Amino acid sequence: MDVILIEGGKRLKGEVVISGAKNSTLPIMAATILTDGLNRLENVPQVKDISTMGTLLERLGADIHIEGNNLNINTKHIDSYEAPYELVKTMRASILVLGPLVARFHKAKVSLPGGCAIGPRPVDLHLKALKLMGVDIEIDKGYIIARCSKLRGASIYFDVPTVGGTENTMMAAVLAKGTTVIENAAKEPEVVELSEVLSKMGAKIRGAGTDTITIEGVRYLKPVSHVLRSDRIEAGTYMVASAITHGNVLIKRCPIEYMDAIVEKLKQAGVEIEKEKGGVRVKGTSEITPVNIKTLPYPGFPTDMQAQMMALLCLAKGSSVITETIFENRFMHIAELNRMGADIRIEGESAIIKGVKSLKGAPVMATDLRASACLVLAGLAAKGETQISRIYHLERGYENIEEKLRKLGANIRREKANENN
Repeated sequence: MDVILIEGGKRLKGEVVISGAKNSTLPIMAATILTDGLNRLENVPQVKDISTMGTLLERLGADIHIEGNNLNINTKHIDSYEAPYELVKTMRASILVLGPLVARFHKAKVSLPGGCAIGPRPVDLHLKALKLMGVDIEIDKGYIIARCSKLRGASIYFDVPTVGGTENTMMAAVLAKGTTVIENAAKEPEVVELSEVLSKMGAKIRGAGTDTITIEGVRYLKPVSHVLRSDRIEAGTYMVASAITHGNVLIKRCPIEYMDAIVEKLKQAGVEIEKEKGGVRVKGTSEITPVNIKTLPYPGFPTDMQAQMMALLCLAKGSSVITETIFENRFMHIAELNRMGADIRIEGESAIIKGVKSLKGAPVMATDLRASACLVLAGLAAKGETQISRIYHLERGYENIEEKLRKLGANIRREKANENN
C-alpha cells in the first residue's frame, strides 16, 4: 500500500487547473442508462470513483471507451438491471443507477451502497420517492429489489434536502407517465447540471436549483454530448492550499460562481481572493483570523469543505467553531490533526479549534475522501515530514493531486509503505 510523504513549509505559487466535477459526472454517467446509443462526456476527471462507475456501467452491458479526460458511453446493449455488491460497496454514488434502471427496465436489483465511513446516509428517501411513483420495493440479502408495471408521476416531498435522492428521483421521473413534483429538492450545482443534461436528452424539467422541481415525463430520451463543469470542491481545496502556505496561486477553470459560501469564509479568515484574467487568484495571509462555520445544504457552506477549512483554522490566531449538520461522523480527521499538534475538541455537533502557532509533521491516517485532503493541507503547512496512509481515499476524488501540488512548489511524493505502516 502506498503512502504520501510531505515535507512542509513550502510556499505554494503558480497556476493550477481544476478538473471536471466528480459529483456531477457520476449521476450524469448513470443518466446515460436512460438512452439507447452513444453518449460523449468531456472534461471527466480521472479518479477512482469515475472508473468504478464505468466498471458498473460495463457490468450492466454498456460499452465504454476512454480518450484521456473524455468518455464515450454506448448504452445500446445494456441488458442487465443488477448492480452487484462488489462494486457498489466501494462507492455510495452507485445507488444512482437505481432510478435509471427502474425507468428503463421497470425493475432493478441494486446492492445497498458503501463508501466513506462518515456516518449513515440512508437511502430511505430515494426508496420513498420511488414507492410514490408506483415501484414495489423490498430489501433482500443486502439488495434493493425494485419492480413496477409502469412508472407514474407523483408529488414527492423530502423531509430533508437530499442530493442523491433528488437525482435518483429526477432520473426515474423523466420517463414516468405524467407529472412529478419534487418539493424541498436539493439545490446543488450538481443537481442543476444533471437537469441540463437530461434536458439535452429530451426531458422536460423546470425548477432545478430551486426548492421545487417539476418534471413532465416523456417516452424517449436521446444520447447526448456534454462538457462537465469544473469541480467546486477541488477548487476550494486548492484555495485552502494557497491560504495555509501563505501562497499566491492562480486557480484556472475555477467555478467561483458556485462557491459563494466557501469564498466568504476564506475572506473572513483574511485570505485574498480576486477574479482576474485567466482565473481566480488566491493569496494567503500572514495572520489567519478565526472563523465560525456551520455546514448546510447548498447554497450554505458545503460539508465536503469542512475538513479542509479545519486544517486552515488550526493555525488561526484565536478560536474557531465548526458545526457539522450533514454527517454525524465527519470529525474523524480531528484525532489525526491533533497528532500534528492541533488543539481541537468536540462538543456535540461542533468542533472547537484553538489556533496554534504551527503544526508538526507526523504519521497520520486518512479516514475518508475529504479527511485525506485535510491531512495533505495540514502536511503542506507543518514543520517536518508528514506521512499519510490509506491514501486510496484521496484517489477517489482528486485527479493528479501530487503532480498539481508539486508544480506549485510542494515537496510531496508517493512511496510504498514499509511493513510497519
